[in-house]
Amino acid sequence: MNIFFSFLSAAYIAGIFLLADSPMVSDVTPFNLYSILHIPLYGILTLLLILSFPPQRKRFINPSNSINPSNPTNPSNHFIAGIIALVVAIADEIHQTYLPNRNASVIDVLLDLVGIICCILLIRRFQPQSVFSRVKDFLRRIAYKKAIFY
Repeated sequence: MNIFFSFLSAAYIAGIFLLADSPMVSDVTPFNLYSILHIPLYGILTLLLILSFPPQRKRFINPSNSINPSNPTNPSNHFIAGIIALVVAIADEIHQTYLPNRNASVIDVLLDLVGIICCILLIRRFQPQSVFSRVKDFLRRIAYKKAIFY
């Protein structure tokens, strides 16, 4: 695991729990209609958790089954990070039931889930494509053009 991002993730989670009862929350509440700030809050947590996982290793057994060398994360790590972030979201809502002036809400957990899913989709969308798949696509296009001209 990446120690730096693991530490940041743990500090971020601790901050979520410790600041749940701070006066800052009541100051932000008038500007946070419908708890919209839950989306970026848990999106950032998901990103930190994904970055906590070690980079993928390249397999040399079969080039067609090789792991994407330019992709630093494993798609299953995205799922695991999302599950961890969702567990933190549920635990935070349970924690809020025991705090004065706070209450738990299923809507907040759903907004947290939206942030988690948005983060994972954005990472999946913008992660670099492997050099092998680019070359493979290029060769397919050349073979297709040659097949048309024959």
